Amino acid sequence: MNNSVSNTARLLGAGLRALLVLTLVTGVLYPLAVTGIAQGLFGDKANGSEITSGGRVVGSALIGQAYHLPLKEGEETPAADLRWFQGRPQNGLGTNSVNTQYSIILSGATNRSGDNAELIRWVKDAKAAVVRDNSVPGHPVKPSDVPADAVTSSGSGLDPDISPSYAELQVHRVAQLNGLPVAEVRRLVAEHTEGRTLGFIGEPRVNVLRLNIALRELVARS
Repeated sequence: MNNSVSNTARLLGAGLRALLVLTLVTGVLYPLAVTGIAQGLFGDKANGSEITSGGRVVGSALIGQAYHLPLKEGEETPAADLRWFQGRPQNGLGTNSVNTQYSIILSGATNRSGDNAELIRWVKDAKAAVVRDNSVPGHPVKPSDVPADAVTSSGSGLDPDISPSYAELQVHRVAQLNGLPVAEVRRLVAEHTEGRTLGFIGEPRVNVLRLNIALRELVARS
């Protein structure tokens, strides 16, 4: 009987010591070490790749934003504010129908096949809008000028970047609506065009939020 009690007490003590050690290592020391390394070497990324403007955080370099006019009465979808560079379509975004207390954006792909009638209509409507919105006097846009990323959403629906060709397509419209020289707006696009990661991964891209912040600063100076 005494041996049984002492063995049980010894096992419980060993288990408690193991619990305390593992809690200290995996619950305190390891998280502190990972957090310290992340903050020391990758602080910007660890904190969400925040972008600041005017002394406040205005978004993340990893999440795309929409640039819309205020929603008018009777409208279900707000119109694009064409003074700004526009990002990719956001057809993959869903609506929060579970917890309606919060305005939550659900991201995801459209999950439509290439021959899906709804997807084909989205692409055709988007191409027509891009041609219409970006055709300015003396600079018409042809349907063949419209790049793929201007009419298709990304897998998440929240791609923060566009191709340099889509940014260039918008230059004349942005310049005209903001009263800026085309050359100045084109220079902004060139300055905010990033090359392939490590020189060979991915494609050249332009972060729309960073570009629009630079555009706002240029408009303010002008």
